[in-house]
Amino acid sequence: MSNTKATTVGGLRRAIERGDVPRRSVHEEVRQNLIGKLCAGETLFPGIVGYDETVVPQLVNALLSRHNFILLGLRGQAKTRLLRALVTLLDDDIPVMPGCEINDDPLAPICGACRARIAAEGDRSPVSWLPRDARYVEKLATPDVTIADMVGDIDPIKAAKSALQLSSELTMHYGLLPRANRGIFAVNELPDLAGKIQVGLFNILQEGDVQIKGYPVRLPLDVMMAFTANPEDYTARGKIITPLKDRIGSEIRTHYPSGRAEGMAITAQEAWLTRRESSLRTEVPVFVAEIVEEIAFQARQDRRVDKRSGVSQRLPISAIENVVSNAERRAFVTGEPVAVPRVTDIYAALPSITGKFEMEYEGELKGAEVIARELIRAAVANVADGYLGHLKTSQVVEWFDLGGSLQLADSTSAEELLEHTREVQGLRELAQAAGIPAEAPAPLLASGIDFVLEGLFAMKKISRSDERGYHATETPVRRPTREATFPDEIPMPAGEGKKKYYN
Repeated sequence: MSNTKATTVGGLRRAIERGDVPRRSVHEEVRQNLIGKLCAGETLFPGIVGYDETVVPQLVNALLSRHNFILLGLRGQAKTRLLRALVTLLDDDIPVMPGCEINDDPLAPICGACRARIAAEGDRSPVSWLPRDARYVEKLATPDVTIADMVGDIDPIKAAKSALQLSSELTMHYGLLPRANRGIFAVNELPDLAGKIQVGLFNILQEGDVQIKGYPVRLPLDVMMAFTANPEDYTARGKIITPLKDRIGSEIRTHYPSGRAEGMAITAQEAWLTRRESSLRTEVPVFVAEIVEEIAFQARQDRRVDKRSGVSQRLPISAIENVVSNAERRAFVTGEPVAVPRVTDIYAALPSITGKFEMEYEGELKGAEVIARELIRAAVANVADGYLGHLKTSQVVEWFDLGGSLQLADSTSAEELLEHTREVQGLRELAQAAGIPAEAPAPLLASGIDFVLEGLFAMKKISRSDERGYHATETPVRRPTREATFPDEIPMPAGEGKKKYYN
């Protein structure tokens, strides 16, 4: 394309003849630009993680086939982000008739006002250029959407102001679909559209035109249609009209991250963790990020959580933000130079977790907060087993079995936590096994020690009270039988370990 863009219809016609401006349909435009990106080895959909081998190839095939398509998936699976990323496959800008509501092609106008203007002014008619971001129209489907919202209707006010008959084509009010002409029209949650509105989409999907109520005219629109839906709603009888499903070219299934690493990459990309307006530096240990991500995986397989609703990827994103905020709060109060989240901070993030999943009957009986706490403990156990499962933890466990106890809180400063745990032999070594260097700053080392303690509790090797008091389990680990040095050894009540009493 030449550096100087055409400003009149005549100039545009000459630019097309020279080959400076391509003239093609939206589907062909997307196809050609997609082919260019594939040949150049460019990233097709920046910011989309975990779909390279599954969703993206299917979506590319649909676009190369010039299909209208639907993305089927549970909430929080980047469906809307994928749709919005389609804008990158459009040209930088296209020529349109200035002021036209439906982005009319200056060389082939379809609206009555633009045709009249071209007939009157000819090649002197002005031309505007529409950027690609303005060529994407998105609508969230709700039951109250009308056919006038989507397609259009008669506008009596326009007729009165212009002194026109209601039968005149110039009195039409265009809906969202005509306004997306020469662009992409996306409908989120398609099954939520009323049946009669779904019928109104038949023509655009098959014949490429829409019929506006009360007019003997058809608008041959140039639109790429894309939809999203929940699989449960899309397959439910009565939610979606079968002829509409038949007219959608490709049906593409999205999914949650297949592994913890993928989930962590998405969360790190989306979460607000760099708090630039604060002088406080933030450092999130890997094991904390792993546990937060694992909570979502535990919830997705828990029988008490509704599988039809799903567990959104927004759960770990919101949770890690709350975890960091709790670490910030502690650092501000204690005057520490760096905010390092601990495992105990995850329990403080319960408000960002409990609203992210729907529960089955059994879960409703126990309550969202109880379920969330159990999910956190299961996540801690899973992650801690990966770090500590192959290590000897008996030295730390024995310290508690012999009557040792620790009373800590999420507000305990790093120096205070290190002081309280100094006498527990083997604790710092286990923290180092979790990736914390021996010479690490106090907040980071405190986070590692907290992880070991919570990990041992989650793996049921030690116990913990709701007030964050760590002590021996109710059934202490038995040591090899030997002759008692003090025959008057008396076992204490469960939860307090063993203590020796002397006469």
